[in-house]
Amino acid sequence: MATIQIPDALLVKNYIAGDENALAVLINRHQSKIYGFIYSKMADRDVADDVFQDTFIKVIKTLKSNSYNEEGKFLPWVMRIAHNLIVDHYRKNKKMPMLRETEEFSIFSVLTDTSMNAEGRIITEVIEKDLQKIIKQLPDDQREVLTMRIYQDLSFNEIAELTGVSINTALGRMRYALMNLRKLIEKNQIILTN
Repeated sequence: MATIQIPDALLVKNYIAGDENALAVLINRHQSKIYGFIYSKMADRDVADDVFQDTFIKVIKTLKSNSYNEEGKFLPWVMRIAHNLIVDHYRKNKKMPMLRETEEFSIFSVLTDTSMNAEGRIITEVIEKDLQKIIKQLPDDQREVLTMRIYQDLSFNEIAELTGVSINTALGRMRYALMNLRKLIEKNQIILTN
């Protein structure tokens, strides 16, 4: 049996008339689109949650004050509110510079997506696996110092103390580890850039 979907315009009218459940239906119907839009613009899930909540607080206030102009476009109207709140958030936190487009300046000349794409992530994973393989080929004492320095971010003083050797010995092992890594990289023809 097919279920009949009540149009957004009717749900808005019902909510304004006092039917609280009508708003719940509207939120459930559109929350994934609205939240997805907000989250795509925000890097932080907590901030996206706050903007989503603020969006519906503004929707409720506007509907309750009878200032909503029904044109059968509830979702685009809510998306516009969400967009404005996102812009307000960035302005308030001064994370987004205000740039005006002119004939000499296009906003697209400064906007870039610096996040790594799927191909970049795969290449990085392959490089890391290759690097781990050649690190395993190092002598134990060199591998130990290299791992402590690079992966555990320990100082040479800490490495010397933990391994029971002098700081000069720890520095020497690191130097030999790097020299041997270079040789292994060349020998195995491993490319460590993407």
